[in-house]
Amino acid sequence: MAETGKDINKAKELLEAGQLVAIPTETVYGLAGNALDAEAITKIFQVKGRPRFDPLIIHVSSFDKTHLYADNIPAKASDLASAFWPGPLTLLLERKNIIPDLVTAGLPTVGIRCPNHPLTRQLLEAVDFPLAAPSANPFGYISPTTPGHVADQLGARIPYILDGGPCRVGIESTIVGFPNGTGTVYRTGGLKIEEIERVIGKVELKIAASADPKAPGQLHSHYAPRKKMIAGNLEDLLARYPLPKAGILSFQKNYDAPLQIILSPTGDLEEAARNLFSALRKLDESTAEVILAEYVPDTGLGRAINDRLSRAANR
Repeated sequence: MAETGKDINKAKELLEAGQLVAIPTETVYGLAGNALDAEAITKIFQVKGRPRFDPLIIHVSSFDKTHLYADNIPAKASDLASAFWPGPLTLLLERKNIIPDLVTAGLPTVGIRCPNHPLTRQLLEAVDFPLAAPSANPFGYISPTTPGHVADQLGARIPYILDGGPCRVGIESTIVGFPNGTGTVYRTGGLKIEEIERVIGKVELKIAASADPKAPGQLHSHYAPRKKMIAGNLEDLLARYPLPKAGILSFQKNYDAPLQIILSPTGDLEEAARNLFSALRKLDESTAEVILAEYVPDTGLGRAINDRLSRAANR
């Protein structure tokens, strides 16, 4: 079983030896390995059961390090990094050959981000390579937001979990690329589109689900519980799936159900995002036979929440 602790040196030694370590970020916990070591990357795919056509994101300690792994960095990318790094933003950039094909699924671009968590930033500064780190969960399942989630899912397959406590944001990073110089969002996430547009102007959205992803998090089914999940209007769904067999995931309304989790009683989308994956996990582990969820207002972080709900229900 994986050891859990706060020992940066232990994590560093394991990574330098080609092993995998679960790391905390402000978004979700990542399953980290040396992004320049093809054998370590292979272990990530094996441990997660992740298909190799789904590219990974690499993590760096600062924007300066980006120039080691990407070419022709657009001014808009520099502006976004200046505004939001460290933070829940991934930049999709033209990759250098130093990045193994396995990381990018053979694509000419690589996702790079600088996470905003003090332990992981210390770790990134201590090693002399970037870390590839998809979410530390079996592929397609609910992303982990606490060290306990990682231990429950992957604890028997990795040696160490760097304990950074609960994740502050709770959903993955927003991914932005720049095809033909145009700011393009490939995945909604912990950074609001409105904030991005305040820095670089209007962006295009290319977040549709795909069987041939150009960035992480674009597959049709993802972030999903093992139980059947349906997202839609809860009033209509409850008429079809009677209590107490249904577990209810609501935004802020109380449906007086025996198995219900409210994401934010005050209607706060940031709180809802922070609670989303933990709530899905609890309902998946409950006695409910089916999980019924409602969409949240489709603004700000609500776009990312609704994206996760839609993909989780696509089974």
